[in-house]
Amino acid sequence: MSATRFSESVTGSIKDSVLVVTIDNPPVNAISADVRQGLIAALDHAAAHGMVAGVVITGAGRTFVGGADIKEFGKPPVGPTLPEVIDRIESFSKPVIAAINGAALGGGCEIALACHGRIAGEKAAFGMPEVKLGIVPGAGGTQRLPRLIGPVAAIDLIGSGRTIRAEEALALGLVDGVSEDPATAAALIRAMAAAPLRRTGMIAVPVADPLAVEAAAKKVLAKARGQAAPAEAVRLVRLAGDVDLKSGLADERATFIRLRDSQEAAALRHVFFAERSAGKADKLEGIAPRKIETVGIVGTGLMGTGIAVATLIAGCRVIGVEQTADAAVKGRERIAATLDKSVQSGRLSAAVRDACLARLEVAADANALAAADLVIEAVFDDLTVKTELFQRLDGIVRPDAILATNTSYLDPDLIAAATARPDRVVGLHFFSPANIMRLVEVVDCKATARDVLASALAFAKRLGKLAVVCGVTEGFIGNRIYSAYRSEAEYMVEDGAQPEQVDAALEAYGFPMGIFTVNDMAGLEIAWARRKRQAATRDPGARYVEIADRLCEAGRFGRKTGKGWYDYSTGDKVVDPEVTALIAAARAARGIAPRNFSREEIVGRLLKAMADEGKALLAEGIAASAGDIDLVMINGYGFPAHKGGPMFVAETVGKAA
Repeated sequence: MSATRFSESVTGSIKDSVLVVTIDNPPVNAISADVRQGLIAALDHAAAHGMVAGVVITGAGRTFVGGADIKEFGKPPVGPTLPEVIDRIESFSKPVIAAINGAALGGGCEIALACHGRIAGEKAAFGMPEVKLGIVPGAGGTQRLPRLIGPVAAIDLIGSGRTIRAEEALALGLVDGVSEDPATAAALIRAMAAAPLRRTGMIAVPVADPLAVEAAAKKVLAKARGQAAPAEAVRLVRLAGDVDLKSGLADERATFIRLRDSQEAAALRHVFFAERSAGKADKLEGIAPRKIETVGIVGTGLMGTGIAVATLIAGCRVIGVEQTADAAVKGRERIAATLDKSVQSGRLSAAVRDACLARLEVAADANALAAADLVIEAVFDDLTVKTELFQRLDGIVRPDAILATNTSYLDPDLIAAATARPDRVVGLHFFSPANIMRLVEVVDCKATARDVLASALAFAKRLGKLAVVCGVTEGFIGNRIYSAYRSEAEYMVEDGAQPEQVDAALEAYGFPMGIFTVNDMAGLEIAWARRKRQAATRDPGARYVEIADRLCEAGRFGRKTGKGWYDYSTGDKVVDPEVTALIAAARAARGIAPRNFSREEIVGRLLKAMADEGKALLAEGIAASAGDIDLVMINGYGFPAHKGGPMFVAETVGKAA
């Protein structure tokens, strides 16, 4: 029978008494009003035709249903609502089977749960990522999922927002089978014809070990760091075992609406949309990136190793270059060891690691870089070292090869100007460890050609990185804001706050670590060396806190030396009376009478320092948007995503809260 169009996005055709309904709303088959209306029309059609024995719902392309339609965010709802569609599916008199051909996320997963059976394709994926947007599932996910897979697994999946593949879904009982054969779903309909339908909402939640439930909840809450949505998700899953479906759904929907309208959800939506916009520039419209398959990396220390691993995993060939044959051997060993750790942790298969190593070459001869499409330098952050390297590369690499500097603070325009082809130089500022950290600042230098910038962005995306474009300034976006943030923290310490007070306030706000703990982890000597380089040009009238200098002069460089702002000699972080005394002496030398700081004042001043520097970056054209700044601070410096970033806070809250 020819296809019937139930809406612009939903069509169906009857084959062997089964109505196969296809959702086609590219790019991810989002649940728009048109999709919801089409599904209801398809069910009406099936109900009205006696020849239809059952319904199969599937998605066009590589996605089943990717969740809510973001175009509807913030707009008045248009009926039918998703809960109404799902209720109609679950209560339908004929079997409804979900043939999950790809990702079933959020509301897509909830649609699948409401069906009377589920067949997953081999590339299917399931997840309820709502907590990552500051909300909970709002169409029955917290009540139906535990009925199918039990409360322990449901707390894990909904509370974490993680995605699982078809094999795990089958093992958990989320799907009835895994098959690429379209006939499998139809066969399941015929098998159901003689028995009462298995309506998910009517299944009793399996009894689980209370200790296992508590452990799953604690694991989710430990990672939540004060976010409301994960805690509410845990509560609702637990509720499913205590109340009937109607009561559970009512509580879930009320919670969903309350969280949807919260500041936390607004912050996470801001981050979501900022990520969608990141790395896009009007001047790159229609510009094709160059093909990058072979990547040279000069320097295989911690940073170079991380970049090499990320590049290898992305499928590129890597040519590492060191100064000596011995250093080259050790560089290859470091890269191999990092890949091995990924295998041991389960992030990488042994086969992928072996394929990566087969694409890796580490040499002591820079001439090996002649084959590279892109060369990234990861050498000592010294202007002379980097410019001399790029001048050497001018005589080695192909004319169409791109040169990228990974500098943190140096001026890439000066590095580019020293080369024969400044138009092919771009900044790629990775964050360490580069194989783990998601952020890359892509620095658009004064002379960078548009296709070079486009190529750098495409390369970062291939590596799975979040690329943020920025202009040239000392420290780019992140380190420049971090410098202002650190200075403000040191001002408060000199004025009377203790480092542990500042750190505690930040951690209570949602940072994984306070700023002084972070400084100790990174090493205090790096910033000290920079301050010494800047001493000759520093404004003598500007406030300068010498406490960090005194720590470095005493050999206290952080965790690596066992002492920094804190004492780590026992293995744990401990407040050190020597540091307390050093701070007191510095205050006395300046004639500063220490005063008390509240937690609110500490956080408020630090957020304001970040936002003020961010506003300056926007005014100077270094950052393209406030969202880009927030992404850098969230993904590079631990700013809590559920707060939205310093620019979002300044715009919407106006104070630390």
